[in-house]
Amino acid sequence: MQRIGIIGVGEIGKAIVEGLRSGGGASPEVFLSPRGARVAAELSERFEGVQVCADNQEVVDRSELVIIAVRRQDHHEALAGLKVDDDKTVVNLMAGVAIDDLRRTLATGAPIVRAIPLPTVRERRSVTVTCPSHPVVDALFEQLGGALPVADEDAFNVFSALTGTLTTHYAYLATLTSWAVGHGIAPDAADRYLRGLFQNVGRSLNDETRPLHQLAADHETPKGNNERVRTTWFDPANAAALKEVLDGLLSDLKQQPPGWDRRP
Repeated sequence: MQRIGIIGVGEIGKAIVEGLRSGGGASPEVFLSPRGARVAAELSERFEGVQVCADNQEVVDRSELVIIAVRRQDHHEALAGLKVDDDKTVVNLMAGVAIDDLRRTLATGAPIVRAIPLPTVRERRSVTVTCPSHPVVDALFEQLGGALPVADEDAFNVFSALTGTLTTHYAYLATLTSWAVGHGIAPDAADRYLRGLFQNVGRSLNDETRPLHQLAADHETPKGNNERVRTTWFDPANAAALKEVLDGLLSDLKQQPPGWDRRP
């Protein structure tokens, strides 16, 4: 893939550009839409071979692979009137926008692949779910940390729902920090300790020989502190509540409100 276009240069679009440029060696040319003008201009100044186009049609025309990373609610406005030839490959990063929905919007026969890259693609350590498997798209995300192709959009939506838990993890850590501060610990000390504690937990996830439930067990002492918090706070009722929230999110991802994908 020699030419990649990105329509919607927000956090994920920026991370993809940085990831492509972080490995050294030959990198594809990258063409950026003027949406997110400040970020696009900054990327073009930092990296050779990254250019900001006059409009989205120029992005499409100059690219072999087009990544669409605009917000779901903005995609009709952003993509209005675009002509996408059938020899292009389109990568859809918009949560909740199915392949058939986007195909109707673009009126194209080009291959369309959904993907869920995370910001850590900038460090080439994010496993990206793709659907359906496509050799060019999967190869792109293999460069950025790994590709995990799934067979259908039902499975893809499950992974999309799981991605919706990410900021809850950060809020959990912030709540722990706040609790410590409430008990007299300096904010910077509490923050530093919590970051170090959970960075070490994150490193243990690299051990793929142990399933997640085994990692939890291996970090507990019977009747110890960790077991007490887990069984008292994260009890069956809380586990069921979490699954209920995920079920609701999954339902929303599968079933869009009537007419939401039509132009006003």
